[in-house]
Amino acid sequence: MTAHTGAGPTPGSGDHAPVNNRVHHVGSDELDGYAAISGGTVGSRKLWMGLVENPPLSSTDNHHHGDSEAGIYVVSGHPVFVYHDGTQEVRLAADPGDFFLVPPFVPHREENPDPNEPAVVVIARTTQEPIKVSVPTLYRLEETETQSSRSM
Repeated sequence: MTAHTGAGPTPGSGDHAPVNNRVHHVGSDELDGYAAISGGTVGSRKLWMGLVENPPLSSTDNHHHGDSEAGIYVVSGHPVFVYHDGTQEVRLAADPGDFFLVPPFVPHREENPDPNEPAVVVIARTTQEPIKVSVPTLYRLEETETQSSRSM
C-alpha cells in the first residue's frame, strides 16, 4: 500500500479537499464518525466504507440501503443478518472472517445476540455516503419493485 507523502492534503490534516489522483491511506485514528472512505474523508465519488460496532444484545431496525449494494466483512463477534425470503424470516449467523452481500433495496436487519461481546463489521456501499431507509417490517423484494425503484 501507499503511505502519505508530502503531495496534497492527508485525511485528518485539516485540509478541505483531498487530492483524488493518488492512493489515500486512512488510519484507524482518522475515522470521521464511522466513515473511513467517503466523499468527506477522501473525496470518494461512488464508494462509502466504514466500521460499525453493534453492542451486545442489540438489533438494528428493519431497513434497506436504497439503490446501493452493501458488502459486509465480520471483524469480530457473531452478528446475525436477518431478511425475509417471502415465506419466513431467514437468519444468517456469522463468524469473524465471513463476508455478506446485501443487494439494493433488500430489507434486512443486523442483530448481535451475544450478551458480552460487541459485533464489529466493516461495511462498504456503492454510494459515497451511508443510506439507511427504515421499513416497518421485513418483506421479500420482488424483481419488479427493484426495477421500478431504480427508474425513479
